[in-house]
Amino acid sequence: MMEALSFEFFRNALLAGLLASVICGVIGSLVVVNRIVFLAGGVAHASYGGVGLAFYLGLPVLPVTAVFSTTAALGMAWVTLGARERADTVIGVLWAAGMALGIILLDLTPGYNSDLMSYLFGSILAVPASDLMLMAGLSGVVLVLAGLFSRGLLVMSFDVEFARSRGVPVRFLHFLLMGLVAVCVVMVIRVVGLILVMALLTIPPFMAERRARSLAGMMLLSACLSAVFCVTGLYLSFALDLTSGASIIAVACLGFACSLLVPVNRPKEAA
Repeated sequence: MMEALSFEFFRNALLAGLLASVICGVIGSLVVVNRIVFLAGGVAHASYGGVGLAFYLGLPVLPVTAVFSTTAALGMAWVTLGARERADTVIGVLWAAGMALGIILLDLTPGYNSDLMSYLFGSILAVPASDLMLMAGLSGVVLVLAGLFSRGLLVMSFDVEFARSRGVPVRFLHFLLMGLVAVCVVMVIRVVGLILVMALLTIPPFMAERRARSLAGMMLLSACLSAVFCVTGLYLSFALDLTSGASIIAVACLGFACSLLVPVNRPKEAA
């Protein structure tokens, strides 16, 4: 491990993984307890349209994808609030439309970019310092917003109707949460790729939920688990010359399987 740390690209990858772990711990926990995994998956796959748009326009990928993903997330949030009976269908359409748009725009982009596949399967070992700074900035924004509205998000996560009765702005918080999910997705895409993003966003929170006694505890434990998976998978990919994103998710899946074998003794309801 010490030998690997002597390389700058590995140190950058390690920092990227830790930043993504913190965000996945916080936002992934909210995704799991609010039962919007399918909705988050729709945002993740629709974001490919942002990747294609960035390549087509010749602009930086992460900022463009962040704006595109946030727009798609807010659209999905509006649909789920206004037409719940058809929400899954509309989300599926937006999911497919984003993917199709991204592929078409990439087809129309002159030349071939060898870095393209990294957005599908991750390329944490190739994260440049510029992307690292952007990820740090996005992490700060997400954590600040989550902290400012933590009480409302907490109440909404466990009982929407009770939250409404207490005057909590559920509609606003729903849009905010979806926006935060979009930002989280953009960050994690660089680590494990579009195809595997939902695994890192849901596996650690699910494992943490079974043992945590509060939402804050769930977020903290989830972030720690994500960090362990990222660091372990990253080291294995370096040592064995494996794809980094797949290695991280493989470690997470192994951890998930092992967690199911350990009995859980805690209250069913967390507060």
